Order: sequence, then structure tokens, then C-alpha cells
Amino acid sequence: MKIHIDIDCFFVSATRILHPELEHKPVAIGGRSDTKIFNKEAKNQTVNLENSGSFVPTFFKSYEESDDDIAAFKDPDGRVRGILTTSSYEARAYGVKTAMSIKEALELCPGLIIKAPNMSLFQKLSHQLHEYLQTKIPLVEQASIDEFYGDLSGWIADDEIEQFIDNLRHEIKRDIKLPVSIGAAKTRYIAKQATSYAKPFGCKMIHDYDFEEFINPIKVEDFAGIGKSMRNKLYEAKIYTLGDLIKRRGTVESWGPYAKELYLRVSGISDAPIQTKTKRKSIGISRTIEPLYDRVELKRRVHVLARHLSYAIQKLDVIPTVFHLGLSYEMRQKSHKNISLAEIFTEKKFNDLCVQLFNEADIHKRLHVIRISIVCSSFTKDSKKELSLIGFHDEQKMQNLTKKTQILREKYGIDAIRWGSEL
Repeated sequence: MKIHIDIDCFFVSATRILHPELEHKPVAIGGRSDTKIFNKEAKNQTVNLENSGSFVPTFFKSYEESDDDIAAFKDPDGRVRGILTTSSYEARAYGVKTAMSIKEALELCPGLIIKAPNMSLFQKLSHQLHEYLQTKIPLVEQASIDEFYGDLSGWIADDEIEQFIDNLRHEIKRDIKLPVSIGAAKTRYIAKQATSYAKPFGCKMIHDYDFEEFINPIKVEDFAGIGKSMRNKLYEAKIYTLGDLIKRRGTVESWGPYAKELYLRVSGISDAPIQTKTKRKSIGISRTIEPLYDRVELKRRVHVLARHLSYAIQKLDVIPTVFHLGLSYEMRQKSHKNISLAEIFTEKKFNDLCVQLFNEADIHKRLHVIRISIVCSSFTKDSKKELSLIGFHDEQKMQNLTKKTQILREKYGIDAIRWGSEL
């Protein structure tokens, strides 16, 4: 049997550990891109290379305790900006939802308490829970900052699993102060689905004999892995529930390999082993900004993002070979540019490459830019690509300079050494 463990309203639950007075009150954690990295108010960023997930940034600034956290989401003109990364169940009763704008959430729930994200605390508690689970379960996989999988096969008898997971959630609440919900099933995919029906702070086990009763009425869009495009395709075929999907195997499998695998997951046939160690496949940085037209200033900001991302790449000790830069404009226009390059990684080369990608991606020159993102992937350790030997000797010299720069930044902060083009 596989189990899926999900921390209930993690960011809110973690915040309540420090602030017990927030229990049973409508609380939400706000989120907003730290655009101050582009100006003189920039503070050295903390780098997260361990956990991922929705609203979990690679770079984040240190949390500063405040009596009025809503101030962190106000512009100089007093406008409240930003979105919600999570909200308590008390807030959800008013219609407050994740990814909703803070302004809209406050209109729905005027008494909503907005707290700024304390990412250092979230990372610490996530790591603590991971270590705790490893003392209880032989195989544990951390899927995201607030989500874990475990394999109980050969460890706990099937007829004892319900009691085991019920005890486990109470032990976690007692020892780590975090409420969790746990789902159990034959496969990890069905266990994850079960967890959503166990919330909040509950357990649910799906046996073979009640599998159909559980799975059949669930809407297709509520199954992990079914996005908008697949949902629309299923709807067009008059497939609205997972029960409908299971009955239409031929139709679904005719759509290709992904749909075929999806059918097997929904049917409880396909499974995947628990991976105690996962490899990061990519790393990126992005910022949403006020609409900006000045291309010189936009390129300066590309330099800043490239410097931060270079620092993270050096910490990972990887050599990316695929580089992506994306731009979002006003009027919902988007553009992006990719390039593959199997060469030694140096900060100078990466910085120049990002500006080149920006120039090529910027096809809507009459529009204001509202978001810049840079992503690096296909690391040589995994892709088995061979590095080019052209200019290898000179590149090694530049790589040594990059490594020395990294040492100084490790000691004095990411902002200790900047490119002249950033000023």
C-alpha cells in the first residue's frame, strides 16, 4: 500500500505555530514577487534548492516580523497588490481561494488576516517533517514542500494500515504541531486522490472492494494530471467523471501515450516507485513587474536575474545545456526563446546569453513588459551531452573567475559583486 501525506493549509498552519492567537480565525498568506532585487533596496536573497511546489520560490528574502503584514503588499500609493498563496478553512468559507488577489479576498472577507510568507520557517518545518517520517516509514518521497509519499508494503499489514495512518497524523500534530491529511491506496495516484477527500486533518483508505464506488463520481478535472486542455478534450467526448473515463478506454487510449498512461492511473493499474532521492531537472527565476517599456531598463533587469540564477546554478554544481527566456506583455501577449548550448558554464557567458535571448524574444517592442522569466535545464549530469572543446582553455580561465566570485558571494551575499551593466 502507498500513502500520500499532505500538510493542511501548510503556510497558514506553520504561521499559527508562531502565532497561536490566529487559530480558528480567517487567515491567508500573501505572495508577491520581490521586485526590490532590481533597485537599491535590494537585500541579499536566501536560496532554496531543496523544495519545490506552487508558490515556493527559488529565491526569497528574509522574513521580517511586523504587526501589520498587509503593509508588505502595499505600493507607495497605498494600493494593495499580490495574491494569496494559501488560506485557512475559516477564510475559504467566505469564498477566499488560493491565487486570488489580496484585494478581492479582502472584499469577500473584510476580517481576513493577511500574513507575509516566512519561507525560512516553512522550509525548516518541511525538512523537520521529512526527517520525522523517515523514522516511521522505510521509504519516503518528498514530492513538494508540503507533500510526501510513503510505501508501507511489507512494513504494515493491509488490515492495520487504517489504524497506522490515523495514529501517524495525531503523532505529527503532537510532535511537530502540523495538521496533516493522509490517503492510502494500492497506487500513489489513487492515494493522492484519497487525501483530497480526507481533508482537513483526516484519513481515507481506498480498498479494492470500494475502489469503483470512490472513483466513479469524481469529476475528471479533480484528478491530478488532468489539466484544462485534457479536461476540454474529455468533455468534448462526453466524459465528465472518472467513471465515464474508465468506461471509455478505447477512446482515451486513442489520444496517444500520455492519455494511455492517464487511463491506467485513473484505473488504479499504473503505479510508480517511491523515490527517496529526486534529481532537480531545471532551475529558474522570474519576476512580475509594473508594466515597463524602457528596453534599456528591461535589459538591466535581465542582468540582475541572470546574476541570481548563475549563483544558484553554481550552488547546484551543474552545467545546464538548454536555456529559456520568456516575456509576458500587457494585452496578454507572450513570447519566448530557447537555445541549446553544450559548453562550460561561466557567469559572463550566461549573462551575455540571457541578453541575447531577451533581444530575440522581444518581438512586441511597442508593448510594455510585465514579466520576465529565465529557466535553465537539461544538465549534463543527466543529459549525457558532451561539452564543446572550442575555446575550452579560455573558458576554463573564465570558469575559475566565476568560482572565485561565487566564494565571495557565499561569504558576503549575492549582491556583494554585481555587473557594471546593473548599475
